[in-house]
Amino acid sequence: MNKHTAILFVLFMLFFNVTVFSQDPIVNEWESVMEQIAVTDEYTDVNWDHELEELINRLDQPLNLNEVTKEKLLIFPFLTELQIEDLLAYLYINGPMQSVYELQLVESMDKQSIELLIPYVCVKPVEKSPTFPSLKNILTKGRHELITRIDIPFYKRKGYEDSYLGPPVYHSTRYGFRYKDHVYAGITAEKDAGEPFLALHNTKGYDHYSFYFLLKDIRRIKTLALGNYRLSFGQGLVMSNDFIMGKSTSLYTLGNRAEGIKKHASTDEFNYQQGAAVAVNWKKICLSAFYSHRSLDGIVKEEQITSINKSGLHRTQKEAERSNLFALQLMGGNVAYTTNRLKMGVTGIYYFFDKPYEPALREYAKYNIRGNHFYNLGVDYKYRWNRFLLSGEAAIGKSGGYALLNTLSYSKANNYTVSLVHRLYTHNYWAMYASSFSEGGHVQNENGWYLAVEANPFRYWKYFVSLDFFSFPWLKYGIDRASSGVDVQFQSTYTPSSRLSMFMRYRYKKKDKNYTNEEKIKSVLPLHQHRLKYQFNYKANAFLAFKSVADYTHLHQPGVQGSEGYQLAQVCTYAFRKWPLKCELQGSWFHTDDYFSRVYSYEKGMMYSFSVPSYYGIGTRIAFHMKYDVSQKLMIMAKVGQTRYHDRDEIGSGLDLIRGNKKADAQLQVRYKL
Repeated sequence: MNKHTAILFVLFMLFFNVTVFSQDPIVNEWESVMEQIAVTDEYTDVNWDHELEELINRLDQPLNLNEVTKEKLLIFPFLTELQIEDLLAYLYINGPMQSVYELQLVESMDKQSIELLIPYVCVKPVEKSPTFPSLKNILTKGRHELITRIDIPFYKRKGYEDSYLGPPVYHSTRYGFRYKDHVYAGITAEKDAGEPFLALHNTKGYDHYSFYFLLKDIRRIKTLALGNYRLSFGQGLVMSNDFIMGKSTSLYTLGNRAEGIKKHASTDEFNYQQGAAVAVNWKKICLSAFYSHRSLDGIVKEEQITSINKSGLHRTQKEAERSNLFALQLMGGNVAYTTNRLKMGVTGIYYFFDKPYEPALREYAKYNIRGNHFYNLGVDYKYRWNRFLLSGEAAIGKSGGYALLNTLSYSKANNYTVSLVHRLYTHNYWAMYASSFSEGGHVQNENGWYLAVEANPFRYWKYFVSLDFFSFPWLKYGIDRASSGVDVQFQSTYTPSSRLSMFMRYRYKKKDKNYTNEEKIKSVLPLHQHRLKYQFNYKANAFLAFKSVADYTHLHQPGVQGSEGYQLAQVCTYAFRKWPLKCELQGSWFHTDDYFSRVYSYEKGMMYSFSVPSYYGIGTRIAFHMKYDVSQKLMIMAKVGQTRYHDRDEIGSGLDLIRGNKKADAQLQVRYKL
């Protein structure tokens, strides 16, 4: 398919979209919301397993609005903090709701937010249940869920010729138990592609096992976690195992929303803690304490740790030998004081390796940690005054560096929101589990001001504008000097009805990068990036929906030939009228000059997972996704996809090399609920 044919194809689909059916919209609107939030240039491996799991579970167990808390409402990524505060205030002033449609009376609730929220909530009288549920109730009224997934590639990588120890099939199994919002327990097991199963170093079956047990809101115990768990406090400058989006085209996800101790049920093999954690409420104070002891992968030379491996892959003999070579212990706590308007907290952690950590640091990383023992201490706050929200955190570490993050937001009902963020992370601040708002992806060596405005000045129209000035006082990977840059985003969304919407997004970023000319002379030049995206969504009726996407990317450095890329994609979703079967067909064509002008494409993945692959070169991609609810207890999901490149005979490099220009695979997932 050449460029002109692809453009004509998409124009035809746009015309077809607006001339067919006109009935009720299809469900699962939140998917498009999360897609817009997730598809950014910096974050292609979005790990929102826990958030997606909670949303899907809420479809089966709707949240009673008459007994909601702020913590429970924060799981919905499409609600702002102002909307949550106004909803809680409405319930406090007016008492229990009689219908979900009373949401229209909440001051800052707009039509779109209400439509997104209604599938996950209900209204019913508050039940007076015993403070501690009986074991009989837990066992008889709890819900069980078993999910198994298998990924099968229809190609062969070079590594399977003589290096990878196991079959190319990926497989995982998850069992979860849940009693209301009080008791959670489960186990997750996973084998990555190329890892052996019931053989060699995996004689116990899977390569990775994860166990968790969690109690919530039992008398004074807010949370009790045993096994694997996640932590998140303040703005994430000291401790956050959560995925924090940062600069997206929505202010919903700005900052760290859900704090505290949470279960770890995903297949992530690095970003979690292992041990015990507890949070106890006492009046307006919440006390949290935690301890973790984990074995980590990496390289050890002469009884010194030289690197840490975070991938969790054990496919080759060398990777297997680097498994569980050293231990990391972590302990700490958090004290939080909360009133209607004010929240203040203090977080401290202390962690140490059983061997000295002495990596061979390059010049840009010379201020990273070295040694055995480390600590971080942070103070966070959040204060709301009318429509103003001020929040932030200040943190210090063993190295003597510090990190500061402050956010000021103003919201006027559902008309507009303005946010101003300042961060100052010194070059010698280091926190192993820090994750917060940044341009460089790390809470270190960064200073910046970020201003964003989200507005609905006209009916049907929504605008988003952001401007970020940032600088790196010290060297960074790929930048051999102190540097600075600017990042500008603009998005206009038009939604004349619940069936039709479209948006146009433009992003410009200037950021310094190393450049080596033909004479092998290295210099640092500004890299200018332009990205343009248009998306058209049309829901013909309750059974049929279309989405058309066009992407353009252009990059250049002064005096250097530029690079550009294009992508056109079409998605068709159909839900059968008489069968509980929903299918989605997606086709795309891409053409980029090189890897730097690569394009991104959101694809529907398996349950509890996101897929945002990137493509470069010239090629096409086609994917078919199917979800079949056999019964209320049994669900089957499958996906088949193929990427074909027209500018190469081989895909990838090294052990991942594929001899050929096609890459096809299939995924199958089965869920059983009881």
